[in-house]
Amino acid sequence: MHHRLACNKHHQKKTKKKKRIMAAARRLKRVIASQPGFLNLKSTSDPADLVSSRRKRVNKNKKKNWNKHSDINDVEEFLEDVRLQERTTGYGIQTQITNLSAFLPSVLAYQQPNAKKIRRIAQKAEQLAAKGVVPRRQKQLLKRRPVAKTTKKAVTEANNNPDREYYDIWGLESDPWYLQQTGKKLVKRPERLNEKPSVLPAVEVIAPGGSYNPDIFSHQALLQEAHEVEVKKQKEEDKIERQLAVNKADTATEETIFREQVEGLVEEENEEETVHNEDEEDVAVGGIALGEKKTERQRKREKAVRIKEQQRLAERRQTGQRQQLFQLRSIKVSIRQQEQKTKAKQKQRKAKQEAQKAQPRRLGRLKFQAPDLEVQLSDELAGTLRRLKPEGSVAKDRFKSLQKRNLIEPRERAKFKRRYKLKYVEKRAFREIT
Repeated sequence: MHHRLACNKHHQKKTKKKKRIMAAARRLKRVIASQPGFLNLKSTSDPADLVSSRRKRVNKNKKKNWNKHSDINDVEEFLEDVRLQERTTGYGIQTQITNLSAFLPSVLAYQQPNAKKIRRIAQKAEQLAAKGVVPRRQKQLLKRRPVAKTTKKAVTEANNNPDREYYDIWGLESDPWYLQQTGKKLVKRPERLNEKPSVLPAVEVIAPGGSYNPDIFSHQALLQEAHEVEVKKQKEEDKIERQLAVNKADTATEETIFREQVEGLVEEENEEETVHNEDEEDVAVGGIALGEKKTERQRKREKAVRIKEQQRLAERRQTGQRQQLFQLRSIKVSIRQQEQKTKAKQKQRKAKQEAQKAQPRRLGRLKFQAPDLEVQLSDELAGTLRRLKPEGSVAKDRFKSLQKRNLIEPRERAKFKRRYKLKYVEKRAFREIT
């Protein structure tokens, strides 16, 4: 009961306070409206209408309810007041807003936003400049590389340009617009196509020993080179024969044949040996499983031994490091030797790369096979060009040169294979003669 009375008293106080606030608001509106400079936009406004009634709840999700339940009378009355004011006074509501803006606080011309912060940053920059310290942001700007300006491509001038210079209509072969429109302008050749795929010359000069009347030493040197090529080929053939040869130890004999025939029949001795080995393994495993547990004293002794071993290794490592101080001279010598070896390897690598440029690359599934050397024996030499016997083929030599210079891939002659076997028929006329 007491609780209900306390709630009623609290509610009454609340309603009284609300009424006092609403009365003060109405009194303030009346005072403002009674001022001589106040312009009432709503001429037909009634003080009783100021109290807003409760709005009717209508579903406006559907379009048919928009015009039916939307009240636009207040908007129309406001616009009518604005028009009336423009007709009577000569200026509208926008002018009033601009006039009111003169009474609002504004930023003066000499004032700046964040003036204290800007002043503090400027003072700090002056102090750093006096000390000769360059700010981090300025360092980054100085380190930034200047961007290379890309030159724009020359655009062909349009043909219908009135400011275009006059030209000879019969000499259009040099006009870029004519060449572009007619498709006669040559495409710019890529730079990679100007590089030669090999450093070898187009025509290689034969060794002096290949002349029709060579010197004895140069001819013998050429014969030695041809001999080395043939020896290398022979070694490769011998290697293939050795790989394909059958080992005599793998050939079957009467003893091996008999052993294979009797292999599954005698098994008793092997079974006894396996049983004996299994017993020994069981004993060993049992011995491991039945090991006694270590006591606390044994564990401490093992730990002390382990710590002592670690200390000994650490002292040995420190002693080795101290000894290295007295070996600085030998260490410098070893470093110098290592550098010399590295430089020698670099030179060898560069020489190998240069030599690879003169070698044919792998362009297809076949490898390049160098042609045989065209050399004549000592008894085949001719003293004059008249008695010289020709060797080799010019077409084949040019074909191999193109392959060697990486212009075409190595190829082999296509093998012709018949789909059906040839059928020989004896004609009747030939049969009558025979």
